[in-house]
Amino acid sequence: MADISPSTVADLKHLAGEKAVVDGTDAAPLLTEWRGRWKGKAPLVLAPGSADEVAAIMAFCHANRVPVVPQGGNTGLVGGQVPQGDVLLSTTRLSAIRDVDPEGFTLSAEAGVPLQTLQETAAAHGRLFPLSIGSEGSCRLGGILSTNAGGVHVIRYGNMRDLVLGIEVVLPDGRLWSGMNRLRKNNTGYDLKHLFIGGEGTLGIVTAAVLRLFPQPVDRATAFLALPSPAAAVDLLSFAQERSGGALSAFELMTDRTVDLILHHFPDLPRPLDTTAPAYVLLEFEAGRKGELTTLVHSLLSDALERSWIIDGTVAQNTRQAEGLWSLRHRASEAMKKDPSFCVKCDISVPIRAVPPFLEAADRAVDQAVPGARVIAFGHMGDGNIHYDILGPEGGDDKVWRARAGEIEHLVHDVVAAHEGSISAEHGIGLLKREELPTRKPDTEIDLMRTIKAALDPHGLMNPGKLL
Repeated sequence: MADISPSTVADLKHLAGEKAVVDGTDAAPLLTEWRGRWKGKAPLVLAPGSADEVAAIMAFCHANRVPVVPQGGNTGLVGGQVPQGDVLLSTTRLSAIRDVDPEGFTLSAEAGVPLQTLQETAAAHGRLFPLSIGSEGSCRLGGILSTNAGGVHVIRYGNMRDLVLGIEVVLPDGRLWSGMNRLRKNNTGYDLKHLFIGGEGTLGIVTAAVLRLFPQPVDRATAFLALPSPAAAVDLLSFAQERSGGALSAFELMTDRTVDLILHHFPDLPRPLDTTAPAYVLLEFEAGRKGELTTLVHSLLSDALERSWIIDGTVAQNTRQAEGLWSLRHRASEAMKKDPSFCVKCDISVPIRAVPPFLEAADRAVDQAVPGARVIAFGHMGDGNIHYDILGPEGGDDKVWRARAGEIEHLVHDVVAAHEGSISAEHGIGLLKREELPTRKPDTEIDLMRTIKAALDPHGLMNPGKLL
């Protein structure tokens, strides 16, 4: 924990200016992870209003050896945004849309712009910014860059790393690097932006970015399907990609227990199907012209039914029905938060073909370790990213269950390793997986990461104690 003197805090307040200082009831929500798993502490919370102000703050902090934790919308799930006695720097006031270029299919925005605002701004110009995640109303550009967020449309558009052309970064010593180029091709050395995308704020503070936009789809088809098993989902996914010619934009897997939990905590949501099944898939197709999808989707689902890959299904007849199906999927995290049991969250990825055997092996391991534990598995089947979350047994002692969280996470991660997967697909490492990371990566890779960290942040001031 940092030891920052009162005089240093006073000097930093004066430098930042009154508008940038966040205190009292406004600061309190920024110090606690939204599920309450981590409660942080900070001698000062600052929300600068420009990249130049961020640079001035970081130059002071570098000179005075003051550690800084950057924070976006505080929606992270691994504790990466929680200060531990460090200065907290919120990017919420970096909220400008700097430029939209519809002809060049780019949008330039500052780090504090909410994801939903990015989507709406692109749509207002007849373009699409495709990243979509459950927290899109509150998460912000800087946060989704620093965690390399993925979401539901990675299968067609890629994750955040694929959607960025250029970035602007304040380095740990206060230098401002403006790499805000809009070029699709720029082979002039190391592509430095990728050091900061996914870097969890440990190498610098992203203050703005140039994002890729896409044509706005004219037609969408959304379907909710009941499947006999997750294994059938693998066959269906491959079939849908082949038959749709790239039109498949989302393919979300949910187990029966996941759907039941969501409907239990959100009873106003309609059950999409009367049929119950071990697994469900929510899939969506996009096209640039009206009328292209109707025949394709019905033919595809008819053939899949004949092959016994699906048991039952429904296709949304209008936008309202499609939004209802997506609302069911996006309520998964909220449903777990509403449950009285603590939730052990494992954000993992495995090769797509390994998803069914991973689920089977992990379920068996969890049940053997804690009989009655409730696995809530759902996620982005199209890229092998499964949110494998576990609630304690109903009526069990939640304190005992919480105490075993680390043990359960390691157990699941052992199964992930056995299936050649990753212990973090899109949430990052933060505090939660920091100690485990070196045991899951080759020594050479960890050494390279430490070398980069030491080169850019030799005093360890950026988001200390996170990731490494």
